[in-house]
Amino acid sequence: MKKKVVSALLISAVFATSLWGCGGNGGSSENAKMNDNTEQTKFSIVGGQSALSPGYDDNVVLNAMMKESGISIDWNTMSDSLAEQVNIQIAGGDLPDAYMGVGFSNYDLSKYGAGGTFIDLTPYINEETMPNLTKILSEHPEIKSAITMDDGCIYGLPSGEQMGTAGIGKDEDYSIFAIPQFSMINKAWLDDLGLEVPTTLDELHDALKAFKDNDMAAKMYGADKGSTIPMSTGFDQWCWGQNVFYAGFGFTNWINDVCNDLVLGEDGKVNFVCDDDNYRDALTYFSNWYQEGLMDAEMFSQSDSQLMAKCQQGYVGVSTWWYIEELMGDYAKDYVFLPILTGPKGTAYEGTSNVTLRTGGGTNSGNLSVTTACKSPKNLLKFFDQWYVGENVMQLQYGPIDVYFTGKDDKGNWNSITEEEAQAKYQKGAGELKSYYEVAGPKMILSEYYSNTFNMEQRAIERLTDLYDYWLPQAKNKSCYPIDCVFSNEELDTIDMYKTDFENAVAEQEGLWLKEGGPTDEEWEAYKSMLNDSCGMQQLLDIYQAAYDRYVSAQ
Repeated sequence: MKKKVVSALLISAVFATSLWGCGGNGGSSENAKMNDNTEQTKFSIVGGQSALSPGYDDNVVLNAMMKESGISIDWNTMSDSLAEQVNIQIAGGDLPDAYMGVGFSNYDLSKYGAGGTFIDLTPYINEETMPNLTKILSEHPEIKSAITMDDGCIYGLPSGEQMGTAGIGKDEDYSIFAIPQFSMINKAWLDDLGLEVPTTLDELHDALKAFKDNDMAAKMYGADKGSTIPMSTGFDQWCWGQNVFYAGFGFTNWINDVCNDLVLGEDGKVNFVCDDDNYRDALTYFSNWYQEGLMDAEMFSQSDSQLMAKCQQGYVGVSTWWYIEELMGDYAKDYVFLPILTGPKGTAYEGTSNVTLRTGGGTNSGNLSVTTACKSPKNLLKFFDQWYVGENVMQLQYGPIDVYFTGKDDKGNWNSITEEEAQAKYQKGAGELKSYYEVAGPKMILSEYYSNTFNMEQRAIERLTDLYDYWLPQAKNKSCYPIDCVFSNEELDTIDMYKTDFENAVAEQEGLWLKEGGPTDEEWEAYKSMLNDSCGMQQLLDIYQAAYDRYVSAQ
């Protein structure tokens, strides 16, 4: 059966919004008033957690902070299907008191604030209710600017991790999030087969085929016959997607904080890669891999925890993750980084590989929003103000004192547990221990905390070193679209009209073409017409370009 291009099926559902007010407050933040009700002491929060987290009910740090604030929280957290559940709740009006660790964009915040789902937090950010955050915003006006929407309201508390390469003594400062996917390959398998670490996509193809043909998981690790998975990743996922392999065609289409498939050129021009010819060529090329069984058939449906389970059972030859040890577990010693691979021989992309840098290190406000269902926001926000104390946020990010943090150095800064100590005491790597205790939410880790509160963890130092010395030299274009861009209400209306449909159409078609074969000329032209005529691609480009130009002017 001939493949069909995704239709613009949601356009008919687009709605026109009226004048944007301020989240249930009927105007700008100047008119917003604090709700002084303090009767509510039990709150419900829906949010995210890491795949390795047991949930937050028994988290000693959170429980101590709740006791200090005189409140209790019913946590409803998940690592899978979070966005889907949140969208269903908001659409149905069945709201918790707050959303935490969801990762709403500025666009989401303005839309839900103006629509009456989120309240304006501006009146509560004062020395009485939130003294810690008030002090930070006073000392860092750029943070306040980043979380204030175009209507003057604040719909989410600030989050950010100012962890970059300057913190380890490098000349230039790049966020630890700049390249989320580190690709890796089982070198023990390569050595057994007499193969070198690939430097091109064609060489990786041959290595994956050798892994499959020789059933290396069974041969090397005694796994069940036929259990070898040459390469396994997620599909268009943050640190565990397939996207880094597209670099051989000149781009990487990361999941973006603003809009998926959006890239910023060195000339300051914004572009969507999803209608470029090299994007088409990449899908055709990797579809052949998928048809050969070199890419995991479950890559489109598996969760990060399912990928981790496969890797830690020794089934997977090539994958992507934040770093090797956490993903590969006991087999980590057998893996090495793959370089950014050059394109297939005989094409225009040979030798032109480039990994696109991703936004990171900025300030966002998408990790704690209070809804209009909350009767006593003041009580809840007093609890969250404790998150802006250095020793508290370090424990929420990594783990408790006397577990993850083992003692202070001669400067009075906390030292984190070493990999060897974590394995000996908890039978977990330091990364696994962090993921077990880490709490998603409005964590503002300022760069000065690394000099006056706690020392950067060794794993972060190692990742930043790898990022700067190994990965960044392979990124030809160091530009990335900033997370701090703010959009006007009119622009948000247009984004609301097109963004979801555009992203869904591109992602669905990308998946179909990877599974079923690349596009024919007819399909490709129909697809590009759909993006422009029905999905608002040019309108979105114009908006993101205008917002970026304003951002640059303001800087």
